[in-house]
Amino acid sequence: MDCAGGIEPGKKSPDGIKNSLKLIQISIGAALFAVAVLMKLSLAVELTMYLAAYVLVGGEVLLKSIRNISRGQVFDENFLMSLATIGAFAIGEYSEGVAVMLFYQVGEMFQDFAVDRSKRSIKELMNIRPDYANLVSEGKLIQVPPEDVTVGAYIIVKPGEKVPLDGRITKGRSMLDTSALTGESVPREANVGDEILAGFINNSGVLTVEVGKEFGESTVSKILDMVQNASNKKSQTENFITKFARYYTPIVVFSALALAFIPPLVLQGEAFSDWIYRALIFLVVSCPCALVISIPLGFFGGIGGASRNGILIKGSNYLEALNQVDTIVFDKTGTLTKGVFKVTEVKALRGMTEEELLKYAAYAEGYSGHPIALSIIKAYGSEVSSSEVSNYEEISGYGVKAKVLGKKVAAGNIKLMQQSGLTAESPDIVGTLVHIAIDEVYAGYIVISDEIKEDAVKAIRLLKDSGIKKTVMLTGDVSTVGEKVGAVLEIDEVHSELLPDQKVERLEKIKSMKPNSKVAFVGDGINDAPVLARADIGIAMGGLGSDAAIEAADIVIMTDEPSKIVSAIRIAKKTRRIVLQNIVFAMSVKLVVLLLGAGGLATMWEAVFADVGVALIAVLNAIRVLNLKEPETGTII
Repeated sequence: MDCAGGIEPGKKSPDGIKNSLKLIQISIGAALFAVAVLMKLSLAVELTMYLAAYVLVGGEVLLKSIRNISRGQVFDENFLMSLATIGAFAIGEYSEGVAVMLFYQVGEMFQDFAVDRSKRSIKELMNIRPDYANLVSEGKLIQVPPEDVTVGAYIIVKPGEKVPLDGRITKGRSMLDTSALTGESVPREANVGDEILAGFINNSGVLTVEVGKEFGESTVSKILDMVQNASNKKSQTENFITKFARYYTPIVVFSALALAFIPPLVLQGEAFSDWIYRALIFLVVSCPCALVISIPLGFFGGIGGASRNGILIKGSNYLEALNQVDTIVFDKTGTLTKGVFKVTEVKALRGMTEEELLKYAAYAEGYSGHPIALSIIKAYGSEVSSSEVSNYEEISGYGVKAKVLGKKVAAGNIKLMQQSGLTAESPDIVGTLVHIAIDEVYAGYIVISDEIKEDAVKAIRLLKDSGIKKTVMLTGDVSTVGEKVGAVLEIDEVHSELLPDQKVERLEKIKSMKPNSKVAFVGDGINDAPVLARADIGIAMGGLGSDAAIEAADIVIMTDEPSKIVSAIRIAKKTRRIVLQNIVFAMSVKLVVLLLGAGGLATMWEAVFADVGVALIAVLNAIRVLNLKEPETGTII
């Protein structure tokens, strides 16, 4: 394992056969070393056994060093180990030369096992890729790779199988295990007409699904791609350590050379062999494995721990940036509220009945996919004939205009009425008002109510307990509704009646007031893509299945719970603590042993601990972050 090159999460670990052969090779080398140390043998036999043990144990390291030097990659841990151990042989310290290489290789094996464990945890965690799809073709059922199924085809999902592609249920009902994608432990009921995502597991009934997306565009494919490529976006700490190792190693090599030759040339009576021995200790101690292995592994583990809790983080740079967030800006609808709208009141004026007003509003909103429009259509309860609607126009941030049943209909907020020169009623009602004008005459309004999410209050409180100094809500809803929701949630600042571009402007203003910290924006990922993209950290809330969420956000919350943001921040802080522990521990031990070695007070055995022992302890500490759990109390251990 090339520790100077860091961790490559996508790279496959050695298979069982290779590990077994390496273990046998090291065991034979260790046996030869033990015989040479314990038995009294002639110098020639002893040297032969030491050399044989050295080649068996360290041959791979020597070959790597030669290969890397030929590629111009001189200063890595293979070079340091080769130089130190060959130097030990050169000054007659045969046993210590073999011992250093032996313990280095044993330590590397344990590190490989630790790294493989973390990779297996991630692999098992994200083991949501479906293996096949049951395609209905010419009345027959055939198993094909999910990549071969086209949009519009029909597939059958049997009990116990993974859903292979995103689509819509056309036949059957079942309970779905969504835990692999959302982290929800309670199965979700699925009926005809419901959307279904690849990666879900069908628990009970047989389902017929009409495929809505190709596999490459499915939610599960995008999530897998995010996790696999998360290591490409490195944190500042990782980038620093990479640069540090690049300059640190050659400085150490030249310092060792200076330590080996300058003192015996300057000081009288000093032997070259003593100072060369000290320089060799210096080289062994200086290997930066503990840092360049454990730090990327720590961030990789943090991303894995977050995924286990239903939080997808696109890179360790975003995980690290969460530690600097002190202001969180929220969208309202679909983020802090459920986004499930319901018509609670219809007020008709000018002699029109409530049924007529609702009908005109439903027809006018018939082409819109906005939740408010869907709630009006649902409340109308009858089929909306598109042939009766013409000249449809959607005005962003205002509402819609259309010709319905021969009449000009405008449906939207009070600004749309004012734009048309009409005076609308403004009752003191908690809810969203949709004002209706027919033939340029104000005809009444419809009240739409939304509900605050169950854990939103707890989420805001826990965020403040976690060190978030300011919470802000930006909404396009009317000020009465915005202020009411803000008061219930105890949000510090509320800005209402904002158009999409005004949300971006408001966010930029907040960012300009926080130049030394990070500002996160939390939105539903559909209408808030521009704001998500402009924030220091964009968090898509409840964005599972939304292409806009996965593309625009830096972090995707796979459930609909605002409290997951608290979990993400706590995981980020835990990861940072572990990474800092490793940096301080590794540097402290190495510095002490370096000074002891330079002063002649440390032997190769201390040097081996300062290199291999410290690296192993740091790696084991780093993989602790994989075991982070989220109990019902909302705390992280």
